[in-house]
Amino acid sequence: MQQQTTPQETYKQQVTFHSHLLQKLKRKRSNIGWLRLVIVLAILLLIYSLFFKNLVITWLLVAVGIAVFLYVISIDADNNDKIADVERMLFINNEELSILSGNYHNREDGLSFLPHEHPYAGDIDLFGTASIYQYVNRCTSEQSKKMLAAVLLEGSERPAIIDRQAAAKNLSADWHWRQKLQSTGMANPLTFATEEKMKFWLSVPKPLQQPFWKILPVIFTTITLATLGAYLFDWIGSSAFWLLVFAYFLFAKYTSSKVLQTYTALSKIEGELNTLHKQLLLVERLASSSPLLDSFKKILVSEKAGTEGIRKLKEILKRFDFRLNLLVFFILNTFFLWDVRQTLSLNKWKEKFEASVPEWFKILAEIELINTLATLTFNHPDWSFPVIADQHFTLKGEQIGHPLINEKKRVDNSFAIEGNGKVAIITGSNMAGKSTFLRSVAVNLVLAQIGAPVCAKAFTFSPVKLYSSMRIADNLAENTSTFYAELKKLKSIIDQVKQHKQIFILLDEILRGTNSLDRHTGSEALIRQLIREQAVAVIATHDIELANLYKANEDAVSNYHFDVQVEGEELYFDYKLKKGICQSMNASLLMKKIGIEM
Repeated sequence: MQQQTTPQETYKQQVTFHSHLLQKLKRKRSNIGWLRLVIVLAILLLIYSLFFKNLVITWLLVAVGIAVFLYVISIDADNNDKIADVERMLFINNEELSILSGNYHNREDGLSFLPHEHPYAGDIDLFGTASIYQYVNRCTSEQSKKMLAAVLLEGSERPAIIDRQAAAKNLSADWHWRQKLQSTGMANPLTFATEEKMKFWLSVPKPLQQPFWKILPVIFTTITLATLGAYLFDWIGSSAFWLLVFAYFLFAKYTSSKVLQTYTALSKIEGELNTLHKQLLLVERLASSSPLLDSFKKILVSEKAGTEGIRKLKEILKRFDFRLNLLVFFILNTFFLWDVRQTLSLNKWKEKFEASVPEWFKILAEIELINTLATLTFNHPDWSFPVIADQHFTLKGEQIGHPLINEKKRVDNSFAIEGNGKVAIITGSNMAGKSTFLRSVAVNLVLAQIGAPVCAKAFTFSPVKLYSSMRIADNLAENTSTFYAELKKLKSIIDQVKQHKQIFILLDEILRGTNSLDRHTGSEALIRQLIREQAVAVIATHDIELANLYKANEDAVSNYHFDVQVEGEELYFDYKLKKGICQSMNASLLMKKIGIEM
């Protein structure tokens, strides 16, 4: 399937299609409502009509009417499910249009996943309002949302990156399948609570393990049905029959007490099991050529791990839930030991599928993560999938842009840094684009390391641990000043550098909390140490003197800058990264514009 229209056109077409379909289904629901009313009135008319003298015919027609009424109810329920699905599809496509237009700030922000301290998350708006997580996330389950957050925070190994890239490419054009997966997940999202319930149930010993429990239901049912038959044929009287029924009820209640833990452990999970079943069924039926997706399909279609197992569990739990209807449960348990039968069925199910349960949740979390990457791929056909370099360290990007800046306003820049013991120093004016550029590099590197496409024409990178110091704030609760907070962060970076870990460092205006002399001296010492320890860093600074370090370190230091053009008292920025040291600064003009007399 090839993408022949723009993403916006595709989503608009789907909004139109589903809007018309929704109107059609709602008309059908209205017609069914009227039909149900007519059937009810007809049944009442039959019951009270004096026209029919033959009671047998009357009750036969009433039975037929009730059967038709129940059938119409089932049609109505199916139609309501379709309406709910179409409404979700409408929401998905309208939301995609909003996201592409830049209106995504009301979406889930993922702040609950943000650690108190992290090497880069707080600096590059990974979570929160107007964040990467808010922009890219298409996960519905708690498991997949946590997985997405985890890979954004930690990155992935080379094989996982390659597998996800291939899977995202494969799924990107199949927007119908992806939206169906998302809609199904939205209906009843999977939670950790359900997963934990299942794990707990799997961890406890199976009840009713003694051999006699397996034959007890057969013996018990034979006796109870024989008693019922004897009563119907008048072989025993009413008093004896009801006394025996009461005795059977007490015995059935006693057996139910032995399986109550099992029922409690699995109560109220059927809705999420239905989601799990439908989503994994979509995976089974997916036509793909990706090694990762094919490996998931292979697991699911195997005899002991497929969605058939989930379907069987759903059926058992549905039968177990008959206990919620007291009258039905009284009859079923009193005459058939219903709870015992379902518990024995669950024991058999556990023996066969116990090892598969963790795989189901893991596969679905990974699939929803891939769906997120595939949607990002579809939405941005001009983005590229990065190439993983064979050796450390390489970072080369052609026309790198920030993913969250509108492409009509975004200014892209090319940049490269290769080898160990390399430091790129970026000087420039205030508001010229230094910080945005650092964040552009960082965000695209993070996306690259989860298997996503990046906002660049081309991008080559070495898998690496990212460390940054861009946005430092004091902490009143910890009685920590801004300067000390930055020192703590720099210490964590230096500790990694001294251990010669494979890291990539991005620093913006380091040591800004101290006087200019100490800042320059400390910054120069830090840069020399980074070079000496064979680290790799990009440093943005207003300190022009730092750029002169290249004179004594020509092989290690490279200079770039962002400049500003001044016409009269107006500033003009082109936000283009250029080689060399910045020669034009704008602080004095900005201060003059706000009223400081120079």
